[in-house]
Amino acid sequence: MPRLKKDKIVHSPPLFAVYKPAGIRRSSLQRLCLALDEYEAIRLADYLGMDHAEAALEMEISRSTFSRLIEKARQKTARFLIEGKELCIEGGKIHFRDNIIRCLDCGHMFNIGMGKAVSQCPECHSENLLNLAGGFGHGRCCTEREAQ
Repeated sequence: MPRLKKDKIVHSPPLFAVYKPAGIRRSSLQRLCLALDEYEAIRLADYLGMDHAEAALEMEISRSTFSRLIEKARQKTARFLIEGKELCIEGGKIHFRDNIIRCLDCGHMFNIGMGKAVSQCPECHSENLLNLAGGFGHGRCCTEREAQ
């Protein structure tokens, strides 16, 4: 019987969730999905330069699990680049530490902790805000996890 998959920790939601080759219609592309935990593995190891042990601690998983995760993420990223597929970032058993809010009027983006409410953009005072973690179906679950 397989072990239950443990929720992984992702620092904050990605700013962009879909990537595609320029000049090709999305309707003609095959879709390749990168899970949010795979995205976080790429961010920690390849963007921030953390070693596997540090990154595993950050995600609250074992080093061996992180190594398998980063290998899978790199294979998908290579397929996206070489085969010219549409890459989407979605899903996975994760919880966010922080959230990003984007003002839909002025474009300003700002970080807030999970569970913190904000009703206006600090730049233009607009109430037309996009909750990026909410776009991935997260919010209350991440806040409750932090309280434990």
